[in-house]
Formats: sequence, structure tokens, C-alpha cells
Amino acid sequence: MKLLHIDSSILGENSVSRILSAAIVAHLKVRGDVEVIYHDLAARPIGNLTGRYLAGQNADVQHDQALQEDLHLGGRVLTEFLAAETIVIGVPMYNLTIPSQLKAWIDHIMVAGKTFHYTHNGPVGLAGDKRVILALARGGHYSPGSPAAGMEHQESYLRAVLGFIGIMEITTVLAEGVALGAHAREKAIASAREVIATL
Repeated sequence: MKLLHIDSSILGENSVSRILSAAIVAHLKVRGDVEVIYHDLAARPIGNLTGRYLAGQNADVQHDQALQEDLHLGGRVLTEFLAAETIVIGVPMYNLTIPSQLKAWIDHIMVAGKTFHYTHNGPVGLAGDKRVILALARGGHYSPGSPAAGMEHQESYLRAVLGFIGIMEITTVLAEGVALGAHAREKAIASAREVIATL
């Protein structure tokens, strides 16, 4: 199995989403032959989309060295994504949504003609043969039924964007309330590990 492992937290070893994503990958590796490609988007961020990048995909646009490198990186990101059978993504919640580093990566895999295309009946996803496991960490509580549920734009956004490109097999491993004290953090991590054991 080809597995793409993405981390996006800026907190390094203190990151709960990194702890969970690593545990998920370790669990999957024990269960079979797994080839892993890993990217730390905080340590080596992918640039935001630019007009030059989009224009540079046309053959008649002159490329300088910087643009060539940008296009090469974007092409590699897309190729790795398309080749992966399973994608594990470590996702902290920052300001009610996902890190900007992860959004930049998503922008490079949302490519018309590659991961989706438009029809008269609306968009159709082309990447539905993949499984995605989201390792989600949140400082507070935003799950359905909580007072802040309406402000959750982390999991809901990821499910929407992945669904747009055809991916419906999405599993979430969630640790909530990790900023509410050491006990709450450890309890949330332990609960998430129980879910990982069932994957």
C-alpha cells in the first residue's frame, strides 16, 4: 500500500495532531506492507497559489528558475497524492479552521482535469479511489451538540473539499479539549488512541 503522511502543525513535538498521525501510520504499517511518503508542511511549507503559478502551466508562458521550481513542486505534490492509496493527515485547529500550510497543499491537489472536472450537472470528483484518515486536534470542544459546534470549520471543510474530488472514505481520529489542562489533554489522546486501534 502506498501511504501519504502529511503533518501541518507548527507545534513540533508538542503537537497532538502529530502524535496521532504518527500513531495511525505506525498502526497501519504493522498491519501490512506499507510504503510511506512523509511531508512536514510546517518545516517545509508549500507556497500559496499565485497568478504566475497558474499562468505558468500554459506552454506559451516563459518560465524563470523560480517559476520552474514552483511548478515542479506543485507537480510532485499532485503526483504523490494521485499515487497514494491512503492519506493520513495531521490537522490541528487554528482559529476555527485548518492551518494555512495545509490549505496551500490542498490548493495544489485541487486541479481541474486531474482530481475533478466540471459537467453540465456540476463538478465530478476523480480521486474517489482513496482512503483518508484525519488526525484532528482541537484546543476546545466543537463537536455536534457543543456550544461552539457552529464555529467548527476544520473537519467540515476537509470533508467538503475531499468530497468535492470524490473521496468519501474518510475516517476521523479526534482529540478535543487538549488546551483545557494536562488531564484533559491526556484523556483526549488516550481516547483517540482507542479509535486508532480499531482502524
